[in-house]
This record gives sequence, structure tokens and C-alpha cells, in this order.
Amino acid sequence: MTLLTEDKPHGFPQLGSHISALEPHSLGRTSKGAQAHAEGSGVPPQPERRSRGRLVMHAMVMFGREFCYAVEAAFVTPVLLSVGLPRSLYSLVWLISPLLGFTLQPVIGSASDYCRSSWGRRRPYILSLGVMMLVGITMFLNGDAVVTAVIPTRGVRKIWAIAVVMIGVVLFDFAADFIDGPVKAYLFDVCSYEDKERGLHYHALFTGLGGAFGYLTGAMDWAHTALGVLLGSEYQVIYFFSALTWIFFLTLHLFSIPEAPLFKQPVPDPFGPAAPLLGTGSAAYGTALPGETPPPAELRPRSFSALSEANSVTSSVNREVQKRMTLRSLLSAMINMPSQYRCLCVSHLLGWTAFLCNMLFFTDFMGQIVYKGNPYAAHNSTAYVTYERGVEVGCWGLCINAVSSALYSYVQRLLLPYIGLKGLYFLGYFSFGLGTSLIGLFPNIISTLTLCTVFGVMSSTLYTIPFNLISEYHKEEENQRRRGSKDPSVQGRGMGADCAAITCMVQLAQIIVGAGLGALVNLAGSVVVVVLSASTVSLIGCLFIALFIKHVD
Repeated sequence: MTLLTEDKPHGFPQLGSHISALEPHSLGRTSKGAQAHAEGSGVPPQPERRSRGRLVMHAMVMFGREFCYAVEAAFVTPVLLSVGLPRSLYSLVWLISPLLGFTLQPVIGSASDYCRSSWGRRRPYILSLGVMMLVGITMFLNGDAVVTAVIPTRGVRKIWAIAVVMIGVVLFDFAADFIDGPVKAYLFDVCSYEDKERGLHYHALFTGLGGAFGYLTGAMDWAHTALGVLLGSEYQVIYFFSALTWIFFLTLHLFSIPEAPLFKQPVPDPFGPAAPLLGTGSAAYGTALPGETPPPAELRPRSFSALSEANSVTSSVNREVQKRMTLRSLLSAMINMPSQYRCLCVSHLLGWTAFLCNMLFFTDFMGQIVYKGNPYAAHNSTAYVTYERGVEVGCWGLCINAVSSALYSYVQRLLLPYIGLKGLYFLGYFSFGLGTSLIGLFPNIISTLTLCTVFGVMSSTLYTIPFNLISEYHKEEENQRRRGSKDPSVQGRGMGADCAAITCMVQLAQIIVGAGLGALVNLAGSVVVVVLSASTVSLIGCLFIALFIKHVD
């Protein structure tokens, strides 16, 4: 950390711009020595090193989220079919959530940078989204049973059941996709640079384990067990395990590492002409450090936060009234973001488009292409039974994907010193592109299940490498500011908005896949086009990473 002094001013605002002050962001607990140093120098201390237990508790939320995700993936089609949803409305169900997420997620991520709750910046958002997930999965798995018990008329009951289940699916997807950004920003806020990498690897580990246990739970026949008889149906048993798992692990996460709240002082508008959140303005957001008495109309010493989220030389005069954060201003700031973040967004979009192309249709591919079944045949026919068998084996393939994702999170740590973050990023995309092309060209049971391991490689890559790169980019920008760089492109931005900009690419990928892949399958007349499309997009992503992703040491 470097203290800015009057002898060595740092990060001056441009002429004619609004001059704002710095507000330190939540850094978590610090050691007594670091705190004493901070009090004596005016420099916000770095977060202390976190124990393995604290980092594991923090990562447990990913186990719960992926467990519930796997349950939804396994049961969404049977539940929607059981309540009578027309096939023509399937695309509507899958498009509403990503459309909302892509529109609102950057606003939520940026807003969390300025949350003034006494509980911290990120945890109030995580708790709210966690409750929304619980409500969504409750409506999704129990909507039909509740509506049946309440409404006696069959026709009205069907309409209400469809509406409740659809709302539950959309609400769950919306909240589950949204929560990833604040969770990652929370990790970055309260951990030192050394612990961020460890924390992200634990996130990847528990993401894989949670998905594996979720798929295994969904694959069991609970209807004929004592618990199934007690709770009424298989769906209620699955809901019981899902809700219990989510509540327990969300609670562990929220109490894993404490956050220090923002100081209760006015926060300048990050989207005004002088201080765009992700743009090129040189003034950043925040207010004066507590206990400082600003000398009138002159520059005074200032420091920047340990997470490089703000940096500004400040003045006590002419403070403007803050403007409200708007979607338009935030999207404008995202368009003007530095090139390395923009390229990272594009590569993340390509990766998730390829991954979702494969994952959303994989069980159908197993049933139709590998097992040569027919989903449109009569339900008592051999062709349909064969198709169902292929779908079941496809679920086991998804379990292999989840387990390999967890294992690869440790392999990444071994490979990192040799090939770096950019090398790991390229390797994940290339492995997935090569593996899915082989599955599409040579579809048989053994090779397909074996190559499901590359799905886990891609999953672990998508969940860790982009966020590691964000952390490294912020660290590099902080080092440049310490050296006195006046380049406006290295001025501070909110970490929450950067994480949200990356994670909203998942929603955009869902929109692209949901809107286009079904039509592509109908045009080609075969589900093989799904895995070949995934392979093509992933290999394009490899080329993009090699040419445009910024290398970090």
C-alpha cells in the first residue's frame, strides 16, 4: 500500500471534472499490527490471511447452489410436462430468466459496491437472493401439489399449476444466476490476494461436488422409500433435501468471514461525467477517511483500498448532489470498460455458449444418438424405453462431469506455475472443444461417458479462471497507481460491477442458446448438431483467448 502525499500527487482528476473523495471499502478483519499501522499512516489495511476453514465455509454456498441447480436440471422437464405446459412455451420459460438477468445483473453488482448495510456490502444481497432461490424451488417442486390441494376445479387448477411452476423456475434461475457475482465479490473483498486463488479453487471444488450429489439424489427412486411415503411424493422428498442443503450451506457462507460496513457518509455518483464506474474518468467514488479534517480548497493526502476499487485526489469544495444509478449509465460505462475486461467478457460469452449448447441437450443426445431411441414413440414401445435408458445414462454422464470439475480444480493449482492463467484458460476451452467434437463424430456409450470428463474441465475453467484474471487485472492496476500512473484506464472501479459484467455473459449465452439452438436442431434434423456446435464455438473461443486475452505474470 502506498500513501499519496502532496509531494507526489497521484491520479489527478481531469480539468473541469467533479472532484470527489475516496471511501474505503469493506476489507474484513485485520490483524492488530496492520490496524495500528493503518491508524498511524492513514492507509486502509490489507485483509488478513484467512484460514482454510474460513475459506471452506465461504465456498460451501457453491455446493448448495449447484445441488439445487442439478435438481432443477433433472426434474424441470418432468415437472413441466406433468402440469401440462405446452411444448411451445418451453422457450419462454428458458428465456425469461436470462433476459432479466442480463438486463439487471450489472445494476445489482454495481449497487452492491455502495451498499451501506451494517452487515457489509455483499451479504445483504446474497441473503436476499438466497431467499429468492428457496422460494423459487419451493414453487417449482411443490406448486402442483399445493394448487391441487387448494383449487378443486380441474381446468382452473391446471392453469394455476402451470403459472406457479413457471414462476418458480424463472425465479430460481434468476436468483441462482445472480448470486454468483456478489459471492465472488464478497470473496475478493475480504481476502488477501494470496487467499483469493485458494478461495476460487474451493469454489470450483464444491461446485463440482454439489452438482454430483444433486444428480445422484435426483437419480434415486424415493417414491418407494419410507421418506417418500411420509412426505407424499418423490418431488417432496427431493424438495426436502434441496431446501435443507441450501439453507444449511447458505448460513455457513454468510457467517464465514465478517465484512466491515462502508462508512455512513455520502457517496459520489460513480456514473457522473467525471467518474464512470468502468469508464475512463479519473475521479473515483467514495468519501473522506474517518478522522481526517480536509484543508480547505487544497489537495490533501489520500490512500486507495487494498482491492484497488477506488483512487482519487480529493477536495472538500463543490461536492455535487449524487445522481441515481441507472441501467443506461451502467451499460454506457460497461461499453467504455478497458479492453482487457471487454475481451474477457467476449471469451466468457463464447465459453458459456459452447458449454450450454452441450449441457442443455446432452441427455437428449444420449437417448437419441448414442442409444438410438425415439422420444416421440409411444410410451410403451421399445424405442421410447430405449430413449429413457439413454437419458438415465446421460444423467450419470453429468455426474462424471461434476466429479471431474471438482478434481480438476486441484489439477489447475498444479498446472498454474507452469502455464499461467492464460494457459489454463486456453487449455480448458481446447479440451472441451476437442472432446465434444469426438463425441459428435464417434457416438458410442464408452467413449461418450469417458469424454464427459472434459465437461468438468470446462466447467471448472469457467467458474474460476475469469475471476482470477479480474483479480490479477485489479492488482496490476493498483500497482500502476502506486507507481504514479495517470492513465485514466487504470483508475479504480467497483469489483462487484466487474464480477457482474462477467457473470451477466452467462445470461446472454442462455439467450443465444435458448433462442437459436432449437431452430438449428430442427433445421439439421439431428441432435448431433448440438455437440458439433459446442465444439465449434469452444475452438473459436480458444483462438480468441490466444489472440486477445491479456497475459498476466
